[in-house]
Formats: sequence, C-alpha cells, structure tokens
Amino acid sequence: MPGRPDTENFRALFLGDVPMMDMRSPGEFTQGAFPTASSLPLMNDAERAEVGTCYKQRGQAAAIELGHQLVAGRVRQQRVAAWVAFARANPQGYLYCFRGGLRSATVQQWLALEGLDYPLVRGGYKAMRRFLLDNLEQSLAAVEIRLVCGRTGSGKTRVIEALSRSVDLEGRAGHRGSSFGQLPEGQPSQIDFENRVSIDLLKLVAAGDAPIYLEDEGRMIGSVHLPPVLRDTMIDAATVVVEESLAERVTVVLEDYVMDLGRRYAMLYGEDAPQLHRDKLQADLLRIRKRLGGALQQALADRIDAAFEEQWHSGDTSLHRRWIATLLDTYYDPMYDYQLGQRQGAVLFCGRRDEVIAWAGGP
Repeated sequence: MPGRPDTENFRALFLGDVPMMDMRSPGEFTQGAFPTASSLPLMNDAERAEVGTCYKQRGQAAAIELGHQLVAGRVRQQRVAAWVAFARANPQGYLYCFRGGLRSATVQQWLALEGLDYPLVRGGYKAMRRFLLDNLEQSLAAVEIRLVCGRTGSGKTRVIEALSRSVDLEGRAGHRGSSFGQLPEGQPSQIDFENRVSIDLLKLVAAGDAPIYLEDEGRMIGSVHLPPVLRDTMIDAATVVVEESLAERVTVVLEDYVMDLGRRYAMLYGEDAPQLHRDKLQADLLRIRKRLGGALQQALADRIDAAFEEQWHSGDTSLHRRWIATLLDTYYDPMYDYQLGQRQGAVLFCGRRDEVIAWAGGP
C-alpha cells in the first residue's frame, strides 16, 4: 500500500464518506462516533479503565508499559489482524483515536510492522466532532431552511423523502416524532444524531445554495433533542403546509403505525411480534391518558384490541381506521392547530402532498 499523509481535512473525510477505523474503546464508540467509522479498538473498556487508573497513580510511562502488557500475545495478534483486514479492504481510509495521539500512533506502528503504512486523522475524534458542531452552525447560516408542516398523517415525511434537498430528522433520530413514534430498532445516541445531521447539511450546502427542507419537529424526537442552533433556526423558518383529508391521513397512519411497524416487529421478534406490536401501541396510548381523559383512553384501547383481533383472525386491517380517526380528530388535530398558531415564519405554500412536492422542486 503506497504511503499517504496523515490528514486534518475533516471536510473531505465527511464529504467523501471515507471509511475510518476508530481505535477508542467500545464504550467511547457507543457514546458517539461517525457514520463511516468502524469500532476496532486498541483496548477494550476494562483494559482502558485499568490503564487510566495506572496513569493517574503512576504516570504516563507506567501506563504505556501496562497497556503493552495487556495488549500482547494472542490478544495483540487478533487485534492487529482485524486492523490489517480493514486497511486492506479500505486502502483509502484512515484511523483515529480520541485526540489522534498515543493510541493512533501505536496502531500505526504495529501496522507498519505488517508492511502497511496507514494514515491517521490529526486531532482524532475530538477535532472531528468539533468540526461537525461548528459546521452545523455554519451550514444553517449559509442556506435558507424551510419547514414542512401539516397535521399528523398528512405525510410530511413522505414529502421530505421525495425532495433531494432535505434532511430527514426523524429518520436520523430513528423515531417518528409522535407519542406513538418509537421504533423497535431503537434510537442512536445524541452525539450520533447530531453528527449525522451535520454531515447531511454539509453535503447539501456543498452541492448548492437552494433552500433545504426539514420536517417541523418539537424540541425532542423521542429520546434525542434538536441541537439548540437548529431549533432556533426552525422557530423562525418559513413553512410549507401539507393539507390532506382526514380519510387520507388515516390511511397514512395505518400504513406507518400498523403495517410498516408490524413488519418491523416481525423482522426482529418473529412469532412474538404481533402481541408486542399491540402492547406497544397500548402502552403509548396509556402515556397520554391524562390528556385524553380516562373514558376516551379506555374506549380507544378497546378499539385497538378489537382491531388487532380482527387483523389476526382475517387479515383485515379496516377496524384500525376507527381508533386512528378518533385519535387524530380529538387529540392530534387540536394540538397541531395550536402549535401552528405559534409559528413565526411565513407560510409560503399550502396544498396536498403531491402539490407541495411539485412546488418545492421534487419529481
């Protein structure tokens, strides 16, 4: 492999989706990483903790010596083999640790002993993370942000998916944004969410200066929150409003929360999926009982049970429409109407989903 220089061109790394080896511990990686990074640590969490304690008590030289003792013999062989495999599979890639320091240099040296000259990212994870935080603010200042608004079930996410200059915040958050929006696959860490959104914006800004569309969101999307600079930008952003009939919105909710969600559960849980799916919707409903009122919550719970029983018996999903329509009409629509009234940005266009897509420059 021909030698390549170490880099601090973070912009090129993210614009080019360059593969990277993350030498930090698995715990560090789980807290936050980058989309094209693979966790191939020099030390596991226990080894890192032991070395860290040694460093505090006995200093750097003793900690380095302990690290070499812990990552030796068969352990070292296995880890080096994994790094070699990655480097050969990704000759255009880089490696990094937290600050681009000792761990990165050690792995570079050990790869060199295998005949591989593999470059590192100067400044490591910390510098790249700082770059993405700064870039988020710069990107939002560089282009016009527009929000796609509309009542629950109007298909706002479908509009976002149809537009090339858009960022799917809910997709990046792994959550549909509503009280029922939790998905069985779980959500990313807060840092992973922020990193991905920043990279999405970096790419869009690099491609041109036309407006970028985001779905209107609250402060939280499930367990992750919008970065303050993004939230502040969205508060004043101009909007386009998707307007669909109640019947059409019921169909969208049926597709997303019954059909698609059911498939997701089936892929993960097999024969237990139908019951888990129903239990999930009932638990979501119970969480908003106070806002609904006990009588309405119980009536909707009974309708959900009846709809699932019919679906399991005959495959007919039409009974789901009853509870969905009532929930939209009595709970989500009044809440949306209030929230829309708080919006400060100008309304640029209103129309059905296909009309909004056409107006905003979609296919």
